[in-house]
Amino acid sequence: MKKLYEIIAPCHFGLESVLKKEIYDLGYEISLVEDGRVTFVGDEEAVCRSNVFLRTAERVLVKAGCFHAETFEELFQETRKIPWEELIPRDGRFWVTKASSIKSKLFSPSDIQRIMKKAMVERMKEAYGISVFPETGSRYPLRVFLYKDQVTIGIDTTGESLHKRGYRPMSGAAPISETLAAALIMLTPWRGDRILVDPFCGSGTFPIEAAMMAAGIAPGMKRSFLAEEWQNLIPGRYWTDAADEAQELMNTSILTDIQGYDIDGNVVKTARANAERAGVGKLIHFQQRPLSALSHPKKYGFLIANPPYGERMEDKKDLPELYRELGERYRALDSWSAYIITAYEDAERYLGRKADKNRKIYNGMIKTYFYQYLGPKPPARKRTEDENL
Repeated sequence: MKKLYEIIAPCHFGLESVLKKEIYDLGYEISLVEDGRVTFVGDEEAVCRSNVFLRTAERVLVKAGCFHAETFEELFQETRKIPWEELIPRDGRFWVTKASSIKSKLFSPSDIQRIMKKAMVERMKEAYGISVFPETGSRYPLRVFLYKDQVTIGIDTTGESLHKRGYRPMSGAAPISETLAAALIMLTPWRGDRILVDPFCGSGTFPIEAAMMAAGIAPGMKRSFLAEEWQNLIPGRYWTDAADEAQELMNTSILTDIQGYDIDGNVVKTARANAERAGVGKLIHFQQRPLSALSHPKKYGFLIANPPYGERMEDKKDLPELYRELGERYRALDSWSAYIITAYEDAERYLGRKADKNRKIYNGMIKTYFYQYLGPKPPARKRTEDENL
């Protein structure tokens, strides 16, 4: 018999509605939506499918408990009440890998981590009848959220963040993560049979994520997950079933018009290599091209971009001209829509037009705005005689 869990999926602040729709589309019931995370109800299979299929979640956590605590004594006692022996085997490796606190009396992450670990040990000593834990088995890292003195604890099933799809092996900070890029595309009306162009493609994240959506490629197909090593909570067959489902839904024989440009030829080569690793190399046209050469002969396309916004002071002097040129090139595209994410505060001024919609999104600790310029809808396609039969 399958066991039901509450499952917590953290996401970028401001994109909860996108993740909520994804979870609904997977067939699960939402129980709570908060800033930066969505909680839903599902079984062991749901844990596996969420890790494999969710494009906008950062990770998937099995909820272990939730309680109110204003003192460290309350934190200790309430943590100890949780039946950890039902979640973690006697040889399991367990620790609080991250604790965050907002508007709560308990705010020291290191103290929260230490006291909760101690409480778990005390509980499991009694439950297992042992005084020393070998911690030689599978890993069970915990993530703890404190908000207005309410403590929520989740066991991480994912391991490395879900933005690590496996197609971008280079380490270091990226301008935009895969999960954020996917969420921004989902905020547009774009579909796989429509034109999409990124004139600042960098490592190719926007075009690759779009191509994966168009081809039905699950974002977690080419990676592993921490909970695959668990022997107690999630039977291995559910991971196999999720992988088989992903394989059946994939279709790379489709036709697409997805393009990525960048002024740096070496960057374009990297983007092509990343697309090949993602399995969508044939679905994207990458080209070394300056912004001044941005054009397209067809109507009703989508421009999506993460242009520079002057992270360094010496770069800011070039931004007015760059955004002015971007605005000019966009206006030259007939009946197109444009979607631009940036932290540059004067973006609308130099783009030459106030956005039709504007959404505040946190990219890590950076407050950015997603400016949305809505073009006209294309005319409805005429149905063929075959479709009328």
